[in-house]
Amino acid sequence: MAEIDAFLRQLKENKGSDLHLASGTQPRVRRHGALEPIVGSTPLSDTALRTLLRGIAMPEQWAEFERKSDLDFAYNLPGIARFRANYFVQENGAGAVFRIIPEEIIPIEELHLPESIARLGELQQGLVLVTGPTGSGKSTTLASIIDKINRNSARHIVTIEDPLEFVHKNKESVFSHREVGAHTTGFACALRAAIRQDADVILVGEMRDYETISLALSAAEMGVLVFGTLHTNNAAKTIDRVIDAFPADEQPKARLSLSESLAAVVSQLLLPTADGRGRCAVNEILLKTSGLPNVIREGNTSMLYSIIQSGKNIGMQAMDDALWELVQQGRIRGHDAYMKATDKARFEASAET
Repeated sequence: MAEIDAFLRQLKENKGSDLHLASGTQPRVRRHGALEPIVGSTPLSDTALRTLLRGIAMPEQWAEFERKSDLDFAYNLPGIARFRANYFVQENGAGAVFRIIPEEIIPIEELHLPESIARLGELQQGLVLVTGPTGSGKSTTLASIIDKINRNSARHIVTIEDPLEFVHKNKESVFSHREVGAHTTGFACALRAAIRQDADVILVGEMRDYETISLALSAAEMGVLVFGTLHTNNAAKTIDRVIDAFPADEQPKARLSLSESLAAVVSQLLLPTADGRGRCAVNEILLKTSGLPNVIREGNTSMLYSIIQSGKNIGMQAMDDALWELVQQGRIRGHDAYMKATDKARFEASAET
């Protein structure tokens, strides 16, 4: 057993989401959004930490870390969980963050997400973007949507991630899990290949550049159901981010392509629950309607809020409305909602209680 496994076991036992290790600092875990020192632990020297980190890295991975001072990979601890590992170098020496990836994928019915999100797994084609800041639970939500497809449909699902996170077992569907670096040279290369591999569903772990975004749009236009993630906070910023990835002379064509292929945007935040014992997902949901393509083509993203408000009957909701409802239900604190809300005046009274 690698020495670092003891820390990872503690992370799981303490119901934490991340393990933070840094030279000269006491090991810490993130629980319910807050960093807490591991009780009884002492600060790690650079030498001691590098020994721990090297113990679970392949020789070629460690060589890459020493060459680039950065490394991303997935580590599996049987019976406990998979972990997304990021190694880096900081002011005092080596550092690392391990994000826990549960071995069992949570069925979407148990995540208590809006029903309109669960129904995204019933789509046959189009582009679905799940967005939000790092640590907002995007990967968990996507894994649960993909799991629903796997349980109910006979489809070929290609996942492209860096590193590979959730590993699905074939049920009704057949999976091709591809990890950037290990199985393919990049997102764009794997996405281009997936179009030729008779994929029904493609999951793109991160749409981070022009080529990847362009290929994702093309796949969606060709009749594939494409799921992707972006680090944006709402539907309007998401659409702007996609268009801004294209050169100025290609943006009109990109708007046309996005208007035809965009099926949904789900923006997600993760807030502490009112009792402090967990975290709660909050979602803004934009779904395709007859009026959405024209708004995208014309670049009139200020109209998206009106589309969301008029689409409540089919499961759309604005982020502020979702925050307000959770405050009224007593599931999250008013102050936390106030800090994330766009219309802060609406939340001022509840933030003071």
